This record gives sequence, structure tokens and C-alpha cells, in this order.
Amino acid sequence: MEIKQGCLYVVATPIGNLSDISKRAIHTLQGVDFIAAEDTRNTGLLLSKLDIKAKQTSYHEHNARQKGEEIVRRLRGGESCAIVTDAGMPCISDPGEDLVRLCYENDVAVYVVPGACALTAAVSVSGLCTRRFCFEGFLPLKKRKAYLDSLKDAPHTLVFYEAPHKLRTTLSDLMEHLGNRNVAVCRELTKLYEEVQRGRLSDMIALYEEKNPKGEYVLVVEGAPKPPPKIKTNKYANLKEKSDD
Repeated sequence: MEIKQGCLYVVATPIGNLSDISKRAIHTLQGVDFIAAEDTRNTGLLLSKLDIKAKQTSYHEHNARQKGEEIVRRLRGGESCAIVTDAGMPCISDPGEDLVRLCYENDVAVYVVPGACALTAAVSVSGLCTRRFCFEGFLPLKKRKAYLDSLKDAPHTLVFYEAPHKLRTTLSDLMEHLGNRNVAVCRELTKLYEEVQRGRLSDMIALYEEKNPKGEYVLVVEGAPKPPPKIKTNKYANLKEKSDD
């Protein structure tokens, strides 16, 4: 598995269980010239556990524009880079997507090293329809009502990420705008306290009124119910009645 120079590697890291990292991911992190990390402290801990000594540079939402241009310059100069997030698949609902786009705009090759992802992990254990689903990421703080209203008629399964301190509010907002649907509340997937709670939104609201939310959450919400079939009417019925008169 040769590391190509002048390329960006999008590398998945574990979302909890260290054993979920792939051999290819380890080889890539060992072989690139530097690693672009969301938080160099968190990535430093991971690299230490894997006994990988690699140079890091920070890349996150607050420096993405400036640092992205710097990374691309280095790649065009012949270096190789792996981009990682704190946990899971980078460039999904994080600023890594901007770096990938910038690479393509500058004719820099991008390769993916797939692996753990909280999105697909949660959907797979949700018990809800997986044939079609839509990832909505973190709900916006502003114009949340309008955003949720735009989703209320979507027939497919909806998937949201949420932080513990916002979970109760989000469950209530989903109930208010989408109705009392089935939901899977997935917490700390692959970690020591992994938990999946299934039920109606009203059940989850009641549960977390008593229980203090802890850890990171993925909410998998049932799609909108199918509208009842329209009753076909005979457009000639009234004419027949009149003719009988």
C-alpha cells in the first residue's frame, strides 16, 4: 500500500472502540507527511495509542479558509496529507468538505480510507426503514422551526446528530413539528456505555425528563406517514340522478 505524494487522504478513525480502526488507516497515518486534525490533542492521543509518530496541523471550522489554502500549497509541492476528525468519517458534516473541494479545484487527487461512521452505525441498528434515509446533521439554532417544517412531509427516515445538552430541546422540537413518530436514540455507539433506546418521541421525552443525557447522540426518526388514498368519485353519478328525475 504505497502512499502517493501530492495527495489528500480522507481517513476514518474509530468513533469509540479503538479496535475498529483498519490496517489501511494505520498504514496511511504512518506514511503521510502530515495529518490535518480537527483537534490535535485528541488525534495526538489516538496516534500515541497506535504508536504512530506523525506531524500534525490543526484544521477546523475557525481556520479552514486560511489553513486549507496552506495545506493545498503543500500538497501541490509534493507532500501527502491525511485529514481526520475527532471520531469517525471526516468531511461529513464538518469543514473537511471544504478542503476536499479546494483540492479538486486545484487538481489535487483525493483518496478515501473508509471506516467507522456514527451515521451508518446508528441507521443499521435503528430498526427503522433503511432503504432510503436523509442525513440532516446538527439542527440549526436559527430558523429551526422553518427547517423542521420543511421536513415534516418527507417520507424517508431522518437522521440527526445531537449534543447531550441540547437533546431534550431537540426531542421536544421534533415532536412539535414532525408529530409523535417512532425514533431510535443512539448513544455512545461502540463505546463502553453504548445504548439504543427505541420508542415514540413522547416516550423519549419522558425518559430524558428523568434521565440526564450524557455522551454524543444520533437520532434516527421515522419518515412521514403515507397520506390516506384518495376516494375516487363517479363524476357521472349526479348526471344519472338528474336523468332519473
